[in-house]
Amino acid sequence: MLKVFVYGTLKPGESNYQRYCAGKVVQEERSIAYGELFHLPAFGYPAMTTGYTRVQGYVLTFADADVLHKLDQLEDYDPQRLPEENLYDRKQIETYNLDGRSQGIAWAYFMTSERVEGLGGIFIPSGWWFSSKYF
Repeated sequence: MLKVFVYGTLKPGESNYQRYCAGKVVQEERSIAYGELFHLPAFGYPAMTTGYTRVQGYVLTFADADVLHKLDQLEDYDPQRLPEENLYDRKQIETYNLDGRSQGIAWAYFMTSERVEGLGGIFIPSGWWFSSKYF
């Protein structure tokens, strides 16, 4: 089973969920990870950086690990490229349920703080991004 923490357009109800996740997800769990969440106004989607605030999203569990390759393409991540050539970096992180209990390890996509700043990222103090707020 493949677990991925999603906090933006891949969340249920958001623009990329139907294309990349619908029919492939075997479990969706509301989740929290730690980092910092930013809205990228030039692109209309968010980015998470490393940090210590609560970022809210979902852990999506997929039966087919091949989904990860498609998600990497969406997030402009290629493990064969140098890190600075990728838009996002994919890392394994610990995730938590809404009560703070560990849900285990999941993949998540991170952007560097420098790149977020260069793209005019706007910090989201609530840690919860949803497209209808920004469009």
